[in-house]
Amino acid sequence: MHMIDLVQIEKQFEGQVVVHPLSLNIEEGEFLTLLGPSGCGKTTILRMIAGFETPTHGDVVLAGQKVTNLPPNQRDLNLVFQHYALFPHMTVEENIAFGLKMKKLPKAEQKKRIEEAVGMTQLTALTQRYPHQLSGGQQQRVAIARAIANKPKVLLLDEPLGALDLQLRKNLQSELKHLQRSLGITFVYVTHDQEEAMMLSDRIVIMNNGKVEQVGTPREIYATPKTLFAATFVGENNIFSSAEGLFAVRPEKLRPVRELDGARATGVIQDVLYLGNVHKLTVHLDNEPMNVTIALDFTDERPWQIGEKIGVNWSPKDEVIIGA
Repeated sequence: MHMIDLVQIEKQFEGQVVVHPLSLNIEEGEFLTLLGPSGCGKTTILRMIAGFETPTHGDVVLAGQKVTNLPPNQRDLNLVFQHYALFPHMTVEENIAFGLKMKKLPKAEQKKRIEEAVGMTQLTALTQRYPHQLSGGQQQRVAIARAIANKPKVLLLDEPLGALDLQLRKNLQSELKHLQRSLGITFVYVTHDQEEAMMLSDRIVIMNNGKVEQVGTPREIYATPKTLFAATFVGENNIFSSAEGLFAVRPEKLRPVRELDGARATGVIQDVLYLGNVHKLTVHLDNEPMNVTIALDFTDERPWQIGEKIGVNWSPKDEVIIGA
């Protein structure tokens, strides 16, 4: 079943198109990520789903019901922001209970839902603390607990880990994915972090300048990018030109060789990078005025020198034809 249908939605601000017409189906229980650089329209799409923005054209359908003109509080979904907007004068428990009180749920039901939410987000020991007594990661978990206590059909998350340091982000990414699987709630997630999108998502929507570049699973997005933007925005890539047009070859698919005769390209090593578990060469090609990146097999113990002339090979099956 489709949980969300976006039907040719478009958004204009003062005559400027910020989201070009797009249609998208989001499945029940799916983790879908809107991925793209700042200003590409992904947060605007999220706000149209939430009801904080009205589409200039098109419709938003939630669980089969058209909600395009309904206010946010009449849509069965919750939004979690990068800035958690917790009430500073309320404890963790009171923050989570706030929405339930607004809905006038019976006390016993409120208690049950709070216990479930704090259990799922590992906050049971912190329910009597105030936001200023919590770390950034704990505050984020409170914001998520408050949202899931409402049992929404859909949870919308706008850069929810953007303000956290790298290690904490990594930990919370794992927790979020686990939480989404155990809850079975549809997650629509906004980020500009490619690695985060690849790790968390069932499907990714790549956005650029208000348009959808590609929709696919993380594997499809990485292995078969459809456009030049998709090919270069997610992961490293090498773009070559041929008589037929452009094609991409990922760094791990290129092989450096010392025999120049018969190599598909030749060039000079510009840099040798040792990054722990990954070794890379940057090579300036002779026949195209460009650098390529080669990710070496970790078993490759050959010494490579800056300034050395080498050949570069790859298999034709690893060439991905891309559009403009």
